[in-house]
Amino acid sequence: MRRQSPPNNEFELGGINHLALVCRDMERTVDFYTNVLGMPLIKTIELPFGMGQHFFFDAGNGDALAFFWFPNAPEPAPGVASPRTLPSGGELVTAIGSMNHVAFDVPAERIDEYLEKLRARGVEAADIMNHDDSPMGVSEHPHDGTFVRSIYFFDPDGILLEFAAWTRPLGDDAVRHAPARSTGSQLADIP
Repeated sequence: MRRQSPPNNEFELGGINHLALVCRDMERTVDFYTNVLGMPLIKTIELPFGMGQHFFFDAGNGDALAFFWFPNAPEPAPGVASPRTLPSGGELVTAIGSMNHVAFDVPAERIDEYLEKLRARGVEAADIMNHDDSPMGVSEHPHDGTFVRSIYFFDPDGILLEFAAWTRPLGDDAVRHAPARSTGSQLADIP
């Protein structure tokens, strides 16, 4: 089941064009995304002046996931620029401005199969999380209040990925929290 999009009266957006991430080894990245996740490689670019490469994978529905490879890229900083553990490990926070994770929409009826398939391919994947509106935000088993089921796992560079399956339409009651406001000291750093 696909979540229906509310109308956008300002801009006509058609989903994600692409999300660009940085990898350590383009060959290893191509192997993982094409041979493990089955995403076709759709475009490759050699950057000018030996700056590196920029490759694009089809993520479905016309969306793309892109990777840069830079020969002199800084080392990753888990717990700062990327999650340190899978969400089931208790750590979800990453730094302001970082990319926390990429979620791929998958069919709800195949989520259990996809967990088995990932593990059979040697990917460490968390057990399926049943996201709901309970105080913990997840339940052990799906129920009428479950709105999405997820599998979280890392790619070879430590990028947190998610297979997410909507289980029911979201109504007007799905937006019910006021947005949080940072404290004065956090706001002082904003240009």
